[in-house]
Amino acid sequence: MPESACILVTVARFTGSVPREVGAWMTVAADGISGTVGGGHLEFDAIARARAALAGSELADEVRYPLGPSLGQCCGGVVWLRFERITVGEDLAARLPLRSLRPLALFGAGHVGLAIAHIARELPLALHWIDSREDQFPVEPPANGWRQEICDPPADAVGDLASGSAALVMTHNHAEDFEIIAACLKRQRERGDLAFIGMIGSRTKWASFRQRLEARGFTEADLARVVCPIGVRGVAGKQPTVIAVAVLAQVLALP
Repeated sequence: MPESACILVTVARFTGSVPREVGAWMTVAADGISGTVGGGHLEFDAIARARAALAGSELADEVRYPLGPSLGQCCGGVVWLRFERITVGEDLAARLPLRSLRPLALFGAGHVGLAIAHIARELPLALHWIDSREDQFPVEPPANGWRQEICDPPADAVGDLASGSAALVMTHNHAEDFEIIAACLKRQRERGDLAFIGMIGSRTKWASFRQRLEARGFTEADLARVVCPIGVRGVAGKQPTVIAVAVLAQVLALP
């Protein structure tokens, strides 16, 4: 097995009460693990099987785990785990069930954008991260399943967003924010396929934007699609990480 190989483990199906949903995944390499399929003895055995395969043992495509009888876990259901050899760096989004990843379009790589991206690495999100500045993204390469795009003006990227995307607007420039929101609303009129349009900012900022958007011909029904300020209610604090947690919780709660 080449050093660059790892094992992708996914929850293929289940019956009864189990710790994770279909599509939950983890990757197992010789020197590290990313993601989780539920923890406990289930995950311990899956890691052992994957590591044995990396060392040369035969790898079953799918393994049935009765959680109660065989593993002593209190869930009591049955999980089928799928095992696949992949190459480190291979695009996981192309290998995982689409329903396990929500497309998230993040406009802006400032302090809050960076905090959102950092936390999103551990969440079931396929991130399309857009900024107009060439040197704004982190030096490290994007995570598996992510796309980082330099686009100036960033509103031009709205037409290429994946259907069902949750769009978060938080660039360094209010003029850019405005044009992105206008492009998102135009797309909603034409396709109606964005799951969420949210913008960071105060109520005063949104009141100003509303007037300008109305002048462009957007209706009250159009404007009602925009959430500003963003983030779940009751989370206090203006630190970038606090805002990121509140915003991502709002995205994860979407139907």
